[in-house]
Amino acid sequence: MSDTQKMIHEDALPGHESRLEPKPEWQPRYPGSGRLAGKVAIITGADSGIGRAVAALYAREGADVAIVYLLEDDDAAETKRIVEAEGQRAITIRTDIGEKAHCDAVVAQTLEAFGRIDILVNNAGEQHPDKDITNISEDQLRRTFQTNIFAMFFLTQAARPHLKAGATIINCTSVTMYQGSSELLDYSSTKGAITAFTRSLSENLVGEGIRVNAVAPGPIWTPLNPCGGASPEKLEHFGEGTPMGRPGQPNEVAPSFLFLACDDASYMSGQVLHPNGGTIVNG
Repeated sequence: MSDTQKMIHEDALPGHESRLEPKPEWQPRYPGSGRLAGKVAIITGADSGIGRAVAALYAREGADVAIVYLLEDDDAAETKRIVEAEGQRAITIRTDIGEKAHCDAVVAQTLEAFGRIDILVNNAGEQHPDKDITNISEDQLRRTFQTNIFAMFFLTQAARPHLKAGATIINCTSVTMYQGSSELLDYSSTKGAITAFTRSLSENLVGEGIRVNAVAPGPIWTPLNPCGGASPEKLEHFGEGTPMGRPGQPNEVAPSFLFLACDDASYMSGQVLHPNGGTIVNG
């Protein structure tokens, strides 16, 4: 087992959705209308949580999906089954996207399987709660940035030569970028970097006909928090602090990713959508 895998499993991350109770709601709520017909999407962290819900919705709308994940083979196999049940093709790619060579391989495998890339969803992330900044180790700090923001650079660099006009990139930032989080100093910092990356990359690519946007979820019921990403105290009242008084479900976030991926959002780039339970933020 690699050092990365040892560190992750110390926190039970990224966590099995198959073992989570209650189960997150990933199911698309409406019939498809072909909004992504003929498209190919790479979705990181697609084995569970928001990534699974996005994969299911994209497949319902006609996209083939490369399911990129870290360790949880059973969850990835289930997401593949979900995509194929919608009549679309899927491949699973088990890798650590914090390494540039692995991101190059993700793009190569996707092209080999499907011959094109139309949508890149940079969704994968990790978080480790620490109430005191002095408790954040150098390894944890580097690892969190490596997974949450370096991987977005690496995947975008690898995919860029294959993205044509009309392609889209969608990054997952967080409400913590706007509100801050006293227990997630390193995680929140990466989310700020992701928002800046989204806006800057949009400016860089919009002239080429490639749109770049982001989604900033609030507290969403996925394996990330109950499997070590939140303190027991925070988990006990998870999502209760939102105006809606509850955590969101993955299938309440996935439509934002669909909107930004399809032609409905043809006049949007450099923007952030906020499925966060009613929390008002600036940005």
